Amino acid sequence: MSILDSLVIGAGQAGLSASFHLARLGISHVVLDADTRPGGAWQHRWDALTMRDVHGVAELPGDTPPPRDGARANEAVPAYFAAYEHRHALPVLRPVHVERVEDQDGLLVVRAREGEWTTRTLVNATGTWSHPFLPHFPGMETFVGEQLHTVDYPGPEHFIGKRVLVVGGGASAVQFLGALAPITDTLWVTRREPVWRDDDFTPEAGAAAVALVEQRVAAGLPPESVVSVTGLMLRPQEREAERLGAYADRRPLFERIEPDGVRWPDGSFEQVDVILWATGFRPAVTHLAPLHLRSAAGGIKLDRNGRGTTAVADPRVQLVGYGPSASTIGANRAGRSAAKGVQRALQSTSARVTSG
Repeated sequence: MSILDSLVIGAGQAGLSASFHLARLGISHVVLDADTRPGGAWQHRWDALTMRDVHGVAELPGDTPPPRDGARANEAVPAYFAAYEHRHALPVLRPVHVERVEDQDGLLVVRAREGEWTTRTLVNATGTWSHPFLPHFPGMETFVGEQLHTVDYPGPEHFIGKRVLVVGGGASAVQFLGALAPITDTLWVTRREPVWRDDDFTPEAGAAAVALVEQRVAAGLPPESVVSVTGLMLRPQEREAERLGAYADRRPLFERIEPDGVRWPDGSFEQVDVILWATGFRPAVTHLAPLHLRSAAGGIKLDRNGRGTTAVADPRVQLVGYGPSASTIGANRAGRSAAKGVQRALQSTSARVTSG
């Protein structure tokens, strides 16, 4: 049986960064990726999303980021990732769909549809895109119109002539309204009053936002996105929607869904043709369940008071793209941290074997 020193699950930005740093440290590993081609979650985003629209793609280690131009993000970023994989000869295997990770006599066994791998350490870089969150409301199964989540968004032209209810208080909801309000009828619903910011998003503000996410992870709570604590800002391409009142007409949550619309708590009814759920994602970590990493609070505690990547419950496991490293900027730092965590775990194992 061949035993790897480490294995990375996921070849998005955090996974590629971790692989790069593992290779620099001389640690033998493979990267398992569920997609058929490079690009991570970016290859699944809607065609209308351009590099000018995205919040930014940080450069991979030792590289420069792709240009912020009018190119389609679902083409530009995958091409960038593919070139990086090739240039650094990263050991990516695809497609491989990991189903479970188990402990077997002190080693980690990664079981997938396509095979099985045994490794001393693990870097989990599966992100969130494959686990969209869809809240349940009474009557939602009776709705005869369309219900789409962010992962299903087909681009703005699809919605022309339809009344669209956008549900969600994050950046995606703001972007959808910015694209749809100038071309069709929209209505915005959020659970809480949106928090707007009109000051510059400085590095200090970003660090403060990340610190709030780190506090949750350090307490073993399920992480919230960095964006969720930064507040919402309007970009130039959303100013027309603002002028049309798309953001000012925000409503609190409805009580139930009916075949052709939603019913408000006061009993009034709103007809809509489409419900667009911009309700976010959850970390894709169910395959790690056999390792019992979750705390009683429901999240996975990480070392260094939530600023590291090592799972407190099992130091053989690193998590990148989780909690404070879920943003593209945090992914590279997390990749370096994970590689060092793997190195520490391997040294600790070697020391125990030698002393034994």
